[in-house]
Amino acid sequence: MGAGGRMAVHSTLKKLESEPIKRVPHSKPPFTLSQVKKAIPPHCFQRSVLRSFSYVVYDLTIAFILYYVATNYIDQLPHPLSYLAWPVYWALQGCILTGVWVIAHECGHHAFSDYQWLDDTVGLILHSGLLVPYFSWKYSHRRHHSNTGSLERDEVFVPKMKSSIKWYSKYLNNPPGRILTLTITLTLGWPLYLAFNVSGRHYDRFACHFDPHGPIYSDRERLQIYISDVGILAATFGLYRLVIAKGLAWVLCVYGVPLLVVNGFLVLITFLQHTHPSLPHYDSSEWDWFRGALATADRDYGILNKVFHNITDTHVAHHLFSTMPHYHAMEATKAIKPILGEYYQFDGTPVYKAMYRETKECIYVEPDEGNQSKGVFWYSNKI
Repeated sequence: MGAGGRMAVHSTLKKLESEPIKRVPHSKPPFTLSQVKKAIPPHCFQRSVLRSFSYVVYDLTIAFILYYVATNYIDQLPHPLSYLAWPVYWALQGCILTGVWVIAHECGHHAFSDYQWLDDTVGLILHSGLLVPYFSWKYSHRRHHSNTGSLERDEVFVPKMKSSIKWYSKYLNNPPGRILTLTITLTLGWPLYLAFNVSGRHYDRFACHFDPHGPIYSDRERLQIYISDVGILAATFGLYRLVIAKGLAWVLCVYGVPLLVVNGFLVLITFLQHTHPSLPHYDSSEWDWFRGALATADRDYGILNKVFHNITDTHVAHHLFSTMPHYHAMEATKAIKPILGEYYQFDGTPVYKAMYRETKECIYVEPDEGNQSKGVFWYSNKI
C-alpha cells in the first residue's frame, strides 16, 4: 500500500508537470491600485533607519567572517580539502554579497530610509564596492519600473519579436544550446548589459550605463552618472592596489569569483521574475502601468529567499509599491494575494528547472492568432 501511495503521488506530480501553464489574465483588473494598497497594513510602508542598517551590518559581518576564515584557514588545509573549500567559500560569499546588492537596490528605490541623501550615500558605497554604477543603474531601473511589460519602453529583458530572432537561434534550440545560452547569460549577462545594453531597450544610438551623455539619461541626471563612474574608478583602483599587494590570484579567489556569483544571481533573479510562459507583454495599444506591473512572477529560492532579503518571492508587491522596505514585503504579499487573485503569479518550480524551462519555452513573443487583443503578446518557442 505504501509503494502504491508513492506511485500515485509520483504520477500526480508528473501529470501536473505535463499540464499546460495557465496564463495570467491580461484584461484590465477588476480592482484598483488604491484598493490593493488599502489591503496592506499601514506600518508596512514605514521605513526605519536602524532596522535598515541592521541588515547592512548583519550582511557585512557575515561577509567579513567568511573572508577571515577563507584567508586564514583554507590554505592551511590539506590540498584536496583546500580545493574543495574555495568553491564553498565562493558560493557562500556570493550569496551574502547578493544580499548586500539587494540592500543597495533598496536604496535606489528610496526604500532604505526617509532621507534620500542617506539612501544614495549607502547605495553608492555598497554598489560601487560590487562594481555597479549606482546612479546609472538607479535611473535605468526606475524606468524599468515605470514601463514594465512594455515592448517599446521597458529597460531590461525586453523579449524579442519572432521577426527579430537571429538566424543561429534554431541551432541553439536544443539541450546543449540552451545550456550554452544559460552559461553565457549568467556569466557575461550583467557586464554586457551595463556596457552595451544587451537585452535592454532599443535606442537609436549606442547605449551604455557608464556614458553620462548616452541616450539612457536625461540632462538633469548626467552629473550623477559621472559620480557613479567615479565610484567605479575608486573601487577599481582599490582592487588594483590589492593586486599589487596580494597578487592577482588572491584577489580573484577572495573577491573576483564571489562577484561572478553575485552577477549570475542578479541576472537569474531578474530573468525569472520577468520571463514566464504565463506572463503577457504589451505594445503601446494595450499597455498600461498597472497591468505591466502585474505581469511579473514571484519565485521560490528556498533558504536563499531570506539571504536575498525576499527580493525573489515578493517581486509582485515590490513592483506595485517599490518604496516599501523589504522587511515588510512578505506581510504585504500575504495581504494583497486575496485581492489580486488570478492576477498574482507565483511559481514554486525549483530554480534549476525553471531557468532551463524558460530558456526553452520563452524564445520570442507574438500575439495569439485570431485573438482580438493584437497588442497582447505571449512567449513562444516555435522557430
